[in-house]
Amino acid sequence: MKFVTSILFAAFCASQVVASDADTIFLDVTPSTDIGAYEWQNRVLVVFANSDRDPRFQDQLAMINEEVEALRDRDVVVAIDTNPAMKSKLRTTFRPHGFMILLIGKDGHKALRKPFPWDIREISRTIDKMPMRQQEMRQDN
Repeated sequence: MKFVTSILFAAFCASQVVASDADTIFLDVTPSTDIGAYEWQNRVLVVFANSDRDPRFQDQLAMINEEVEALRDRDVVVAIDTNPAMKSKLRTTFRPHGFMILLIGKDGHKALRKPFPWDIREISRTIDKMPMRQQEMRQDN
């Protein structure tokens, strides 16, 4: 739980991609956050909750922590929005009802939307089926 708290602290204190090192993948969500800036460079996993105390939110962050390397390998940035009162651009665009995760591909296409925490292995499998990821894997070989 201590690590989850440190992730939350880091994610809410930065103004851009949170960076204690070049490999950190968390994006601070502000009212004007535009994930379009990541199009063609990163996939975005948006994690919505009505509170950072939501057990589903904390479970999802724990899953991210356990498999963070898998997300880094797939060029994923994690955007966290736990403040419905802030009315972020993300929240008004995607209209979550409580907890929700949303995976957006590099092309801006919504690839996955779930109202419950989802295992990072399953998210990785979803990414690996995407045509752009298939091309990336072929280029890496």
